[in-house]
This record gives sequence, structure tokens and C-alpha cells, in this order.
Amino acid sequence: MSNWDAEYDVVVVGSGAGGMTAALCSHGKGLSALVIEKDKVYGGTSAVSGGGIWIPCNHQVGPKGGSDDLEEARRYVHALVGNETEAARLDAYLDNGPAMVKYMEDQFGVKFDLVVRYPDYFMHTPGAKATHRSLEPAVFDAANLGDELANQRQPYPGTLIMNRLTMGQAEAHTLLAKEKGWMWMFLKLMLGYWFDWPWRLKTTRDRRLKLGQGLVGWLRWAMLNNKLPLWLNTGLEDLIEENGRIVGVVANRGGKTIRIHARRAVILASGGFEANQEMREKYLAKPTKAEWSAAPGCNHGDGINAGIKVGGAVKGMDRVWGAPSIISPVGNPATALFVERALPRAVMVNSQGKRYCNEAGAYTAVVYAMLKNQQETGGAVPSWFVADAVYRKNYPMGPVLPGMLQPDSKLPPEWRNVIYYKADTLDELAQQIGVDAEGLKETVARNNRFAETGVDEDFGKGDNEFDRYYGDSNVKPNPCLGPIEKAPFYAVKLFPGEIGTNGGLDADERARVRREDGSVIPGLYAVGNCSSAVMGRSYPGAGSTLGPAMVYAYLAAQDIAEKNQSNGEPISNAA
Repeated sequence: MSNWDAEYDVVVVGSGAGGMTAALCSHGKGLSALVIEKDKVYGGTSAVSGGGIWIPCNHQVGPKGGSDDLEEARRYVHALVGNETEAARLDAYLDNGPAMVKYMEDQFGVKFDLVVRYPDYFMHTPGAKATHRSLEPAVFDAANLGDELANQRQPYPGTLIMNRLTMGQAEAHTLLAKEKGWMWMFLKLMLGYWFDWPWRLKTTRDRRLKLGQGLVGWLRWAMLNNKLPLWLNTGLEDLIEENGRIVGVVANRGGKTIRIHARRAVILASGGFEANQEMREKYLAKPTKAEWSAAPGCNHGDGINAGIKVGGAVKGMDRVWGAPSIISPVGNPATALFVERALPRAVMVNSQGKRYCNEAGAYTAVVYAMLKNQQETGGAVPSWFVADAVYRKNYPMGPVLPGMLQPDSKLPPEWRNVIYYKADTLDELAQQIGVDAEGLKETVARNNRFAETGVDEDFGKGDNEFDRYYGDSNVKPNPCLGPIEKAPFYAVKLFPGEIGTNGGLDADERARVRREDGSVIPGLYAVGNCSSAVMGRSYPGAGSTLGPAMVYAYLAAQDIAEKNQSNGEPISNAA
């Protein structure tokens, strides 16, 4: 078929970490590649993420004084995931993760730093490790992007210090846990920003990109260095199939319908469907609302639906990367509570005033517990995060910054009794938020007893390295437990939100999309949240979303290149 508007060996749909990695790895194998992005900015959900990747046995472990064992990692992941993912797919991720990281660094200069002390999320599971498995992007100088920085999705305010300064995962841990030297580190970040006058005259954005901003910065910089095209405002409309093979895409570019030939393959990396209320109603547990999502609102399931249309099977469509969320005061996206739940002097309760989980546990596990308790009691959606005045002064509560930085008098008046609730007594607070007062007081009294002993007898909060990672290191005997006793008392409303859906097209260990009968659709690959997550319902450690997205992008490009070579076909370097 002719009448193509453009031709490439590989067409990648979506400009997040998985998509850009797919394009880079395809290019590294001698294939021409194009990335199309329907939004006016690039980066997708990756740009507002933590930017981490969970890669056991990565090449930095030894030089950083650590050790790891692939079979222990395999034991851990298989125990968590169970039969939700076939062993071959799980093993492909574990076996190829270290090679992907090394390849991206050696071939394209994309750099990561080991977050040495970041524990796995389920420390009671055999094979879990307290250190050396999570990486975060190294500091990226935004000046290297030039004018292209303006086209990158901006970070969430909650990931910035004073809405300006960036911080990485390791730095955030030091600040929130108030470890030794945290004030000096905070001062250095402040001074570095404020004295960077040449850069500040250009933009208020911090030159120093970290988290998802850093990851997307590194990947886009690598694409620019290798002259790889990325078309914004270009949305997928359909996949083009010929004789059972996917050969291209129909896209809308700036209001014009175009046809792009994919000589070798199409790689879908277009995210999940969390912004699509119709798909949420069809697939996810109830209740469910798009406004509860902490994702940026750009993912509507386009890639998943296009794959279904050409016969692709789907799997795990009822699953999400859950995170308790607070509806944003300025509209979507919502604000996810990642670290607040591990800090002392607070509890999370249902409408009966009762706790129902370990608040400091993995955010995915907390949301699944919330939905389960909602089924059992009818009172967990919404839930309530209740804290005292000491918590309010020292720690954040979603969009509400610590009182030492943002006292009540500086909070927008319209947030009162909408975003946060405040009362002089627990009885008054319970009345305001519609929670059983006796139940709440009993829960607080029980928490206060646990704070004295350091042992949460109900849910084990703070009894492992992961829980304690974001606890306050100055609080003894348990950094996650503290008395809720000093008035006034505060509450924020929590919903079962997510950072993305994680069910999607059924892909194999090479990221090839499969039909219902298990056969592969030639020329079609899926990575990231538009594919069924290799981790199933679990989340082994920091970076369990982006890590697989990048590893399977690497494997997809490898598979496409190997097919070309085995068929004796020439590999094109030109568009």
C-alpha cells in the first residue's frame, strides 16, 4: 500500500519513559524511529513521576558497596506476583534489567544514581532486600534541552520545595525523615537555586531536574543528540493492518489525518486509561472516578483500544497502581499521599473511626485495603487522614505544606472544610467530617498507647525498613508512631486514587501483543501502562512501573532488530 505521509522502521506511540526508550533502543539497533505524542507536551505520566526504576543486580550495586542476588530477586518477585504473570515474562524483566540500564548509559549517556538505602516495599516477603535495588535519574541540567524544555510536561507542585526547587528521591528522604544534615542540605538547594541568576532570568523552573523531570530530560536530550523526531499534537486514531500484520498508524496531527508507515513495527507506549471514565466504569472496582486520579489526565486508553480493535487480548484491566489521593483544590490531577502516611502522629480511618490497614505500607496495598474495607463496611470511600497540631507543623498533608512553611493563616480560605478540616477537639472534628466520634477517639487512644511502646499491635506500622524509610528518624522508639494529642486536630479526605491503571494489552516476554488464542500479532508491541503490568497487582519496589516500561522497550527493539536480521532484510537508518 502506498500513499503514506511518512515512513519509519518503527513508529512509537507515546512520549513517556517507555516510548522514548523504545525509540532510542530502536535507533541503537540501526532502525529509524518516530515518536508521536497526542498532547502538546512530551513526557506523559513519566514526567510527573518519581522517575525511579527498580532493577535488582544493577551494575552500580558492587561499586556502591552492596551485593545482590538474582535468584533472591526472582524468589521475591515470583512470591509477590504469583500466577498473575507467566514466569517467562517475569524472568525476562529480571534477566535483562541490568543490561538495559548499562546500555542506556553506555550508548546514549542516560545516567542513573543508585538510591542505596531505598528498601523493597514488602520486606516480610522472602527475597526482599533493604538496599541497592532502586535507581533514580542523575541530576540533569535543563539547559541542555535548550528551547525544548518549554515542551516538557511540568512537575507537580507537591514534588517541589516552595513550588520552585527540585529534589530527588534520596534528598526527599533526608528532608522528610529529618535525618542528620537535612537543614544544611535544604540550605544548599535553596542557595543553589537563588544564586543561579543567569538561569533565573530565563525561567522560574529549576535548572536542576530530578525525579521524573530528570528522567524525561535525559531521554529527550538523548533523542535530540541522535536526531530522533518527536511529533507533538499527533494522536493515534487507528492501527493499519495488512494481511494480519500491523504496518502503520492513522494519526491526527494538528487537526489533519495522516498515515504513517511502520516498515518494521508499531510500539504502543501510550499509557493506561485512568482519565477515561467510561473505561473506568467498565473495568475498575467501584466506586471509581477519574477526578481521584493523581495522573496528569492525558491517558484515555487510546493504545489499548486500538490494540483491541485489531484483535489484541487484554489482561488485568481491573488493576491500578493505587495511591490514596486528595482531590486537588484547583481541579485534576489529585494529590497522592506517598510519604505522609509513614510519618508519626496521624492515622487513617473509615467513617466508623477505625483503622483498617498499615498506613505506612506500599501505596498500592493501601488502596486495595481501602476498596476491600469499603466492600465490608461501606465507610472507607472516602477515608480520613487525621493528625494533630504537631504533625501539621512539621509534615505535609498532600497540598497542605507543613505549618512551618505554610501556616493556617496562609492557606487559601476556600480550602477550609473542603481540602482540610480543623477542630479544637476530636469530637468536633468527627462531627465535621461525618465520622463516628467514639470510634475515632478509641482509635486515637489505641494509637497513643502504641506510640509509647513502639509496637502497632493491629497492623505492624513501622515494623520494617520500608515503613520506617519515610518515618521521622528523630521519633523514638518507632519513627512511624507518635501520640495524637495536641490540639487543634486536622483531617484530610482520602479517595482510592492511582498513579495509573496497570491492566492493558496482553504482551509476552518480548513485549509482543498477543491475541486471545495466545498467538502474536506481527508488527505490534506494547510497553508501559498500555500493556498488562508484569508485576500484576503488586509493586515490589520504587520504580516498578517505569523499570518494566523501559526494560520491555529495550526488549521490543531488540526483537524487531533480530527479526530483520534473521529475515535478511536491510535495516534502514533513514526516515
